[in-house]
Amino acid sequence: MNPPDVLPADGRRLRSQNSRNAIVAAMLELVAEGRITPSAEEVASRAGVGLRTVFRHFSDMESLYAAMTGRLAEHYEMWLIPFDSVEWQGQLVEAIERRTATYERLLPFKRAGDAHRHMSPAIQAEHVRMLGMMRQRLRSFLPREITDDVVRFETIDLMLSFEAWQRLRDEQGLSVDVARRIVLREVLRLAGAENSAAAD
Repeated sequence: MNPPDVLPADGRRLRSQNSRNAIVAAMLELVAEGRITPSAEEVASRAGVGLRTVFRHFSDMESLYAAMTGRLAEHYEMWLIPFDSVEWQGQLVEAIERRTATYERLLPFKRAGDAHRHMSPAIQAEHVRMLGMMRQRLRSFLPREITDDVVRFETIDLMLSFEAWQRLRDEQGLSVDVARRIVLREVLRLAGAENSAAAD
């Protein structure tokens, strides 16, 4: 028979986890709405908890940004799903589709991350980790003639970066469709895969 205090303790842990999840979810919602730097008060209000509860779970706003970044990293895991195509040209098209879709979904969070990365070791570390994962994934299916050509590979990697997508969407003010077509056309041209049917 379980001790009488086990269930209450479990209940407290569940409430604590629910509060933490609500705080992170509130942070995500606020940033998605365009609030690059939400205050702790705004997060607490959106999460429906007290300000003290926010800082009981997160010692400072940096740790809350780190938790948000960790949650967002889950979106990149879809890039690791096996490709449908067996040819590298088709895999490259799939990779472009996955990246641009993810970038567009996470664009508000990229803006917030850029604003805080220089102050947040956790966000910077996650940024470096994701860059490494993205480059390794690209190397895993492109032929050696491309990956061994430093200028060619690095240019493809640049064109497939979040920064390039952000430039097309924000600074150049292009629509999602036009930005996607630019990335698709230029990457396939650089890879010598312009004749791929998916490039039409």
